[in-house]
Amino acid sequence: MAQIVIRNLDDDVKENLKKQAVVHGWSMEKEAREILREVLKRKERTPTGLGSRIAARFTGMGLHDELPELHGQTISPMDFIT
Repeated sequence: MAQIVIRNLDDDVKENLKKQAVVHGWSMEKEAREILREVLKRKERTPTGLGSRIAARFTGMGLHDELPELHGQTISPMDFIT
């Protein structure tokens, strides 16, 4: 496996890394590896638009009706007085 050296690491970053490693019960080195692995794994995912993420979240909840888009339509605020 490859090795890297990180120079000029801020003291507060080092302390936070140490605290997080203690929480997980492993070394600072392993904590740094896990952080890098997790961040880079997120970058590998295909980015999707907000609408696609919302649709994916609610897939399978039983809503099958077409919902019209409101582009160019004025939306009136709720009237709570009447």
